[in-house]
Amino acid sequence: MSSILTNTSAMVALQTLKSINSGLAQTQGEIATGKSIASSADNSAVWAISKVMESDVKGFKAISDSLSLGKSTVAVARQAAETVTDLLTEMKGKIVAAQEDNVDRTKINDDVTALSEQIESVVAAAQFNGLNLVDGLAGNVDILSSLDRNATGAVTASTIQVTGQDLAVGGYTANDIFASSGGTPSTNGDTVALSLDNGGGNDTIVIDDTAQTAFGEGDRVVVRIGDREASYTVTEADVNATSSSDMVAVGLKNAIDALGIEDLAVDYDSGSPGQLTFTNNSGNDFSVSGQFLNAGSGGLGALDSIDVSTALGADGALGTIETLIGTAIDAAASLGSVEGRINTQSDFVSKLTDSLRAGIGSLVDADMEEASAKLQALQVQQQLGVQALSIANQAPQSLLSLFR
Repeated sequence: MSSILTNTSAMVALQTLKSINSGLAQTQGEIATGKSIASSADNSAVWAISKVMESDVKGFKAISDSLSLGKSTVAVARQAAETVTDLLTEMKGKIVAAQEDNVDRTKINDDVTALSEQIESVVAAAQFNGLNLVDGLAGNVDILSSLDRNATGAVTASTIQVTGQDLAVGGYTANDIFASSGGTPSTNGDTVALSLDNGGGNDTIVIDDTAQTAFGEGDRVVVRIGDREASYTVTEADVNATSSSDMVAVGLKNAIDALGIEDLAVDYDSGSPGQLTFTNNSGNDFSVSGQFLNAGSGGLGALDSIDVSTALGADGALGTIETLIGTAIDAAASLGSVEGRINTQSDFVSKLTDSLRAGIGSLVDADMEEASAKLQALQVQQQLGVQALSIANQAPQSLLSLFR
């Protein structure tokens, strides 16, 4: 039966053409974006998986940067430890030479002293981005090394722990030196007073609020304000002054002022021996903590006792230098081991990131060869669909011949 009201053939041809046009639009979109799944509407499950993986790639990029920073920091420390080992080995040669009676031990001792000073210089300079792993102050440092995702999707961060080495001639205390110890926080407008000698005016430094030790030449006080650090080294004039605590407090104030910390005022009150007052004029919290270096008590503190100007001193120095060389070798070996682990992890993270990117590509990237072939086929189908619709639309006109 033919009808001029309902053209079934045209309806079928129209639906077919719409389907062809839809497929053509999708293929053109794949070619334009390079992706077969460009949004969650294309395939919500695969799109969600790809986005999680993309976020992991971003995270591993940050981890790669962290590992690069950690590698550089450890490499500087390892190089310093190896240099100290070489200098101590050279010093050992001088000490061995001093065992002979027919030598000028005074000149040899001058060489030994120069080498000792060079070791101190190397240790003090062995910092990267403000972190020194060989001065006995760093403690344990964690380097971000990985993001671990379990079967439930929970993510945890993994770290590589670097153990700080002590190659300093002076050793730091492990605790806060201030009378109000514990890293006192302060908010806007707060004032915090910290005393080196607990306000006693006794020219001693407070450690753990109770134990005290007198200031000596070469001692060093380090103050941390947030992530900034200022230090002052005690001089012979400070030790001989009427109030050593006052002299050290003033020296620390000048060192802190030199940091130029915005909205932080540091005042010294001569009426309170050894006391500094910190006033926070910002809207942010800050914390203050300090450590004390006792000259001669570091990992290489025995360097101060080496004196080969006499036969007795030369004899005793031989055993001392062997111990010091062992300390430096152990430090270099420990840092070298960690550096190797960081290198391995860095290579792994780089390869893992590449694998994740390849995995994301296999999920959402378009097959351009397939898309090209499909585009050609759909364009032909579109032309045929248009022709079929045109033929179907002309069918009712054939009914006119029945009425002639």
